[in-house]
Amino acid sequence: MEGLSERAYAERTGLSRGAVQKARKNGRLVLFADGSINAVVSDARRGAMTDPDQQIRSRGGVGGVGAGGDGGDGDGGAISSSTASGRGDSTSYLKARTALTVYQAQERQLSIQKKKGVLVDRARAETLVFRLARQERDLWITWPTRGAALIAAQLSAEMETASGKAVTIETAILQRVLETHVREQLDALADLRVSLE
Repeated sequence: MEGLSERAYAERTGLSRGAVQKARKNGRLVLFADGSINAVVSDARRGAMTDPDQQIRSRGGVGGVGAGGDGGDGDGGAISSSTASGRGDSTSYLKARTALTVYQAQERQLSIQKKKGVLVDRARAETLVFRLARQERDLWITWPTRGAALIAAQLSAEMETASGKAVTIETAILQRVLETHVREQLDALADLRVSLE
């Protein structure tokens, strides 16, 4: 026999015999002409074709990696060195998978909060605040033009009633005065900044 039997390969890799048979059936093992397993090439093929997470589960979890490790015979050293290099790969894979799972959970939570109305889109909120501020500013800038004639007429009527003499307040002058004061107020408000952080 050129290579290993299923039982010997199972002992070498730390897999169950059933897992070795399944790997053989699925084409993850390389066989010699006599049907025995070419261990070195099979390890490489199995590593390339098998999800690292699945390999860890088939060995009984993270603690089971490398079990039976450096027992004193020559094969033991080969086992522990191959599983030691596999452990680093598996650990980084597990870290990446955990990070992905956490990210997906956070993404789902944000989606739920958006649907409930607890969370709003920052860019949309900033756009709405800016639009509202612009509308308010535009209303105040045009207010002196709209209100000056009415205010001038009211002041003239009240002063005429109080003094008994005809008083005329120029609408254009009152409009300029109102515009000056409104612009000063809007300049003061322009310094306000909305922070959504």
